[in-house]
Amino acid sequence: MNPYRKPPRFIPPEQCPQYGHERMAMPQPLGNFTADGIIEPEPAFLKRMAETGAVFMMGQNPKLPVMPERPKLLDFFHYRFNDIAFRHLLQSAKTAMDAGQSETVVIACLLHDISNGAFLRSDHGYWGAQMIAPYVTEEVAWAVQHHQALRYFADEAAGFKYPDAYNQFFGADFKPADYLCKAHEDARRHRWYMTSRLITIYDVYAFQDGVDVDPEIFTDIIGRNFREPAEGLGFDGSPVAHMWRTMIWPNNFL
Repeated sequence: MNPYRKPPRFIPPEQCPQYGHERMAMPQPLGNFTADGIIEPEPAFLKRMAETGAVFMMGQNPKLPVMPERPKLLDFFHYRFNDIAFRHLLQSAKTAMDAGQSETVVIACLLHDISNGAFLRSDHGYWGAQMIAPYVTEEVAWAVQHHQALRYFADEAAGFKYPDAYNQFFGADFKPADYLCKAHEDARRHRWYMTSRLITIYDVYAFQDGVDVDPEIFTDIIGRNFREPAEGLGFDGSPVAHMWRTMIWPNNFL
């Protein structure tokens, strides 16, 4: 348990919606596409509903920590991100800060894998950039999006080698998809290239076990560089509010 994670608060089933019913959590459709092919859990759930009166979960899952009424960015770190994402993002941002990088680079490092934390891994740079776009500068969102492609291409002049971990993850003969190759080529010509490249540099060194960073050290940087909506993330009516709500109530059937 990371000593800097806030202790979660849970509420009993009787305080959750649909109390008195068996509540079923249908897996998200993307989870149906497995390495072994397509699985279809829906018929079994519908059969159970018809036979037992069970209902599909909507609203708070009593097994998940309760989010604040008006959640802020760090609330998602504490109560929704998995331990690896929590540690990794904080280490990345702290490494950039200790190196004297600008607040633009530090906040980009803090946010670069936000989609991996509790949303989607596939195309995480694109999803993450979309999630944060209303709340950060255009440069930060651009850098987060393009770090995904830049991670596959070395730039030793800038201090970035192809990650050894990628040879393990994907195999030594792996070649990135054409759209990532094009994104890399486009990024190399862009004025914000180094902002995104620096994310990849501080990304590599931020997978250390046992190195815990207090997220509160970033409170002022977040305050200056991330526009927290007064209504809370997920409830501000922004074009991406639904993405944050999905992390708040990830088991909603619809």
